[in-house]
Amino acid sequence: MGLDAVNWDTYWLYVATEAALSLSPGPAVMLVIAYGLAQGARSSLWASLGILSANGLYFALSATSLGALLVASETFFQAIKWAGAAYLVYLGLAALLGQPSPITVSRSAARGGSPPAIYLSGLTLQLANPKTLVFFVAILPQFVDPRLPIGAQMAWLAAGSVIPEFFILGGYGLAASRGARLAADARFARLTDRAAGLLILAAAAMVLSVSRS
Repeated sequence: MGLDAVNWDTYWLYVATEAALSLSPGPAVMLVIAYGLAQGARSSLWASLGILSANGLYFALSATSLGALLVASETFFQAIKWAGAAYLVYLGLAALLGQPSPITVSRSAARGGSPPAIYLSGLTLQLANPKTLVFFVAILPQFVDPRLPIGAQMAWLAAGSVIPEFFILGGYGLAASRGARLAADARFARLTDRAAGLLILAAAAMVLSVSRS
């Protein structure tokens, strides 16, 4: 994977585009902020890793014709969108009602969810957000130079997607975690649950608003 495997002028434009979109508040950012606020930076990091794993899968699909076929399927698109929104609504309502869930902190049994559960939440959320696949299918081909090795280009483009978003999501989680210690206090735990629940419900609304266009 040499330095001559990509067109660097278009590559940095791709990285800038990817970073700008990662900075904009979306379902992934909402989830990371919710975990950072409710349980601290470490939990938000596990959520970020789940999100990035889903991105990697969608990136791989978009690098093949399979990604375009999935985006073109109205049944697949709607099933993913509604399943993802339903999962987010479950998380949001559980937090609002103080019921045990990966994001709820007001009950001692649910405080500090396990890393696998948090990772799975991030993975599920991003897999259930069809906008991610639409983005890669629509954007990725524009930055592939057919004169250069395709495999090496894809590796560089994948790195240009994952690495910036890792640091951006980490920054959101770290900033939100500043309030985690206060949030864990019994006096504020329910307020934290409600704030996290509203963030997740907002993420669900964003997923439902996605269209194939």
